[in-house]
Amino acid sequence: MKIIVPMAGRGSRLRPHTLTIPKPLIPIVGKPIVHRLVEDIAGVLNQEIEEVAFIIHETFGSKVEEELIAIANKLGARGTIYYQNEALGTGHAIMCAKDSLSGPAVIAYADTLIRADFDLDKNADSVIWVKQVDQPEAFGVVKLNEANEIVELVEKPETFVSDLAVIGIYYFKDVAVLRNELQLVLDNNIIHGGEYQINDGIKQMMAKGMKFVPGKVAEWMDCGNKNVTVETNSRMLGFLHNDGIHLVDDAVKLENSTIIPPCYIGKDVILINATVGPNVSIGNNCHVINSTIQNSLIQTHTHIKNANLDNAMIGNHVNFDGNFTSISIGDYSVLE
Repeated sequence: MKIIVPMAGRGSRLRPHTLTIPKPLIPIVGKPIVHRLVEDIAGVLNQEIEEVAFIIHETFGSKVEEELIAIANKLGARGTIYYQNEALGTGHAIMCAKDSLSGPAVIAYADTLIRADFDLDKNADSVIWVKQVDQPEAFGVVKLNEANEIVELVEKPETFVSDLAVIGIYYFKDVAVLRNELQLVLDNNIIHGGEYQINDGIKQMMAKGMKFVPGKVAEWMDCGNKNVTVETNSRMLGFLHNDGIHLVDDAVKLENSTIIPPCYIGKDVILINATVGPNVSIGNNCHVINSTIQNSLIQTHTHIKNANLDNAMIGNHVNFDGNFTSISIGDYSVLE
């Protein structure tokens, strides 16, 4: 089994955070999104992972590449790096990893997290994972026939088609079939929305009679913008807390301070006259003084004083001193 992870875009909707770090490397409960995604997929597949291929922009740099290779190695898999330097769409991104597109594979976009427990349908050519949503007109959805097979993909339907939204995770019994269809998409310059789309390859597979079935996840958590990323951090904290995972480093220094779970507190964190939680992640080497923080995501090496934060997202190496509440501050910022 292979895992293919397109993650070339930095993520404009999460600025200013993604000006200095690609969106898939934003930490959720102390671990980058892409790390959690790959580990969670490997866990629910319960199969040996042969390779994890990451499609990135070459400007991500060697340090990021080393971290990604380490994710694969931790799973006992080979890590491979491919580059997509032009934003030409999902189909184009996948084809940048053309040399790895053979055999059984899961393709997963690195801006989403899941909680799931499923078995692959071995009789299907492909599984497209979906989640029931309240506003299907805002998503791409699948249309099913009476046999519970996917017969159509519809992008943001104006009239009701289905409430099963595509979450961006796919399984292919032989991903080489998708590769061949996407090659035709590229060769024939089939473009929608100015980009080459994975859906055009999938539709060609469906037209040839291949069997697609839905896979359902219990939880689907988006990391598209600041508000949903903070919400995803809170939800993941709850899941891990309920799983009995130890989330607060044993060496955290408390002085007249309280931690209200669930919270993630990293290494070498100092809390003085502070109330932290619930639903707060604080990365390594942070200091929080004379402050109250809840429902917030704070990265590493950040100093916070005299603050009352709720629904806040603060980057790395930030100095913050003030009365603002629902804020979004990127790396290396100073607000006094």
